[in-house]
Amino acid sequence: MRILLVEDDKKIANFVKRGLKEEAYAVDVAYDGEEGHFLATTNDYDMILLDLMLPKMDGITLCKKLRGEKNSVPILMLTAKDELQDKINGLDSGAEDYLTKPFAFEELLARMRAHLRKKAEQSPTRYQVDDLTLDLLTHKVERANKEIILTTKEYALLEYLMRNAGTIVTRTMISEHVWDIHFDVATNVIEVYINYLRSKIDHGHKKKLIHTVRGRGYMLKG
Repeated sequence: MRILLVEDDKKIANFVKRGLKEEAYAVDVAYDGEEGHFLATTNDYDMILLDLMLPKMDGITLCKKLRGEKNSVPILMLTAKDELQDKINGLDSGAEDYLTKPFAFEELLARMRAHLRKKAEQSPTRYQVDDLTLDLLTHKVERANKEIILTTKEYALLEYLMRNAGTIVTRTMISEHVWDIHFDVATNVIEVYINYLRSKIDHGHKKKLIHTVRGRGYMLKG
């Protein structure tokens, strides 16, 4: 899943981004409200983490602007302002939740999971293609009932492929959803990770699930 973090404190931004990447999220960071608005209206995100006290455009204004533009991505506000009226203003501007600083990173993750579940309440929590399964809640991956251990990036790539099983996904689509905006499209990193997955998913199995569609991209199918 892809997250937009709008936070002007670079120390906090780097801490949150690093932690989220370890949890297999792709994270883009904006350091002011105007940049946050540009990214939010240019890219597809699963959630926005939004600071209130931002340069150029404050978080309340940004949230109202996005909601006025019919952007329905869940917004979780992160701020040092903990007065009741501040929380009311944040929620009334269109945010789903409000977390005050300093916060425990585990609580942030729990709140994110809660809101992402609400967003995708009609979506499955488990994907299966042939004898390959992926559990979104436990991050457990199995093929033929044998657990497969993946790195966070391998898991994120496999999750994206399984969400789009039977459909061709291009390198651009993969880079936008699995990596962040700083991804260098000229590198062969995607191919490298596809090969990592093949060695773990398809190796030793007669039936191959990860397919290359020459000149177009990749497809996961049974």
